[in-house]
Amino acid sequence: MEGYRVRCVATGEEALAEARQNLPELIVLDLLLPAVDGLEVCRRLKSDPRTQHIPVIMLTAKSEESDMVAGLELGADDYITKPFSPRVLLARIKAILRRKASPDSLDAEGTIRLQELIIHPGRHEVLLAGQPVDLTFTEFRLLHFLARKPGWAFTRSQIVDAVKGADYPVTERSVDVQVAGLRKKLGRYGDHIETVRGVGYRFKDL
Repeated sequence: MEGYRVRCVATGEEALAEARQNLPELIVLDLLLPAVDGLEVCRRLKSDPRTQHIPVIMLTAKSEESDMVAGLELGADDYITKPFSPRVLLARIKAILRRKASPDSLDAEGTIRLQELIIHPGRHEVLLAGQPVDLTFTEFRLLHFLARKPGWAFTRSQIVDAVKGADYPVTERSVDVQVAGLRKKLGRYGDHIETVRGVGYRFKDL
């Protein structure tokens, strides 16, 4: 009804096959799937170079914080619990597709070079010592937001507004999970994302 072309599947195996064959713009993924569950589907999608940049919204009855953390750590871009409002789901889908489709300020700011760390917004690419770093869409925006102003401290709310959009309903814990994932993927450069006690995070000038 909103004008999207939607393909539906019933199992994890079918989801993986569909994603690899047709490369959708976005995936809404349940967790409680037969055989291969949603977490495993997400893990395989994010480990495959062909599908790792497809945004994933997890839509599930599993509402424990540990479930949400597990989903975000695997690279999901959003996590919505049932029961849910279809209007909220559509708003989240539109927000992710809008961010994905518009390079806006990212392209305008150009490449960021911090010693061996290179962040190329136009290509949505991060290189570390010449080697590509596989980041999710959300992780990339988070890194770019912090790195473009080294030394500046940002609250978790400011980070959410910049990465997800204003008034986006996420917990502070989800920001911490994304930062932890970034630190791990950046190796020794991960230490440059500093926790500012009582405030949030900053990217330490190299």
